[in-house]
Amino acid sequence: MSLNQVAAEHKAKAQEKLGEKFSILTGDLDRVRAAGTIEGALQAGQTAPEFTLPDALGREVSLKTLRASGPVVISFYRGEWCPFCNLELRSLQEVLPQMKELGATLIAISPEKPDHGIILAEKNMLTFPVLSDFGNKVARQFGIVFQIGQEVKELSRNLFKNDIALRNGEDSYELPVPATYVLDKMGVVRFAHVDVDYMTGRAEPEAVIAALKAIV
Repeated sequence: MSLNQVAAEHKAKAQEKLGEKFSILTGDLDRVRAAGTIEGALQAGQTAPEFTLPDALGREVSLKTLRASGPVVISFYRGEWCPFCNLELRSLQEVLPQMKELGATLIAISPEKPDHGIILAEKNMLTFPVLSDFGNKVARQFGIVFQIGQEVKELSRNLFKNDIALRNGEDSYELPVPATYVLDKMGVVRFAHVDVDYMTGRAEPEAVIAALKAIV
């Protein structure tokens, strides 16, 4: 079963659980899409910006250093609290051995503070770096940042008991649109998958592997 087929099952369960409130989530997706949020997102053929971010243990990780050893796969995710992000990161973990065989490095980036990165990695048994992008500075350079709608903000705090401002250490209530990028050694984007639909619009791991094979 593909990643997005599994995600579709989780989406159906969420819809059943939330009932009419589920329309708050889908309505906000429509709002973000209609706003043209990802029209300026980094595309294949463009060069990715250089960055250095802390991992879950506070160690600095540099894109330039990673590129020196081969292609780099970057997964932007919303946060440890997002079940659909967890599904995607686990699916990438499953194909990590294939990535390594192709000489590639995988990293995941979210605006959450490092301690949530530790929880994420332990919960999902991730063995690749999980980086903290405070204030979505790097995500903004990739052109994938949006602000959560007021109704979603209230639903998150009141129903899910999830305070994103507390998790991210700042109160902009901005998140990255989930995105997967494959960069070659020169930092040129060879594969870009950016989709506002954070539930069933993720890049399939097989597509990432195919993109890496096309580079090496």
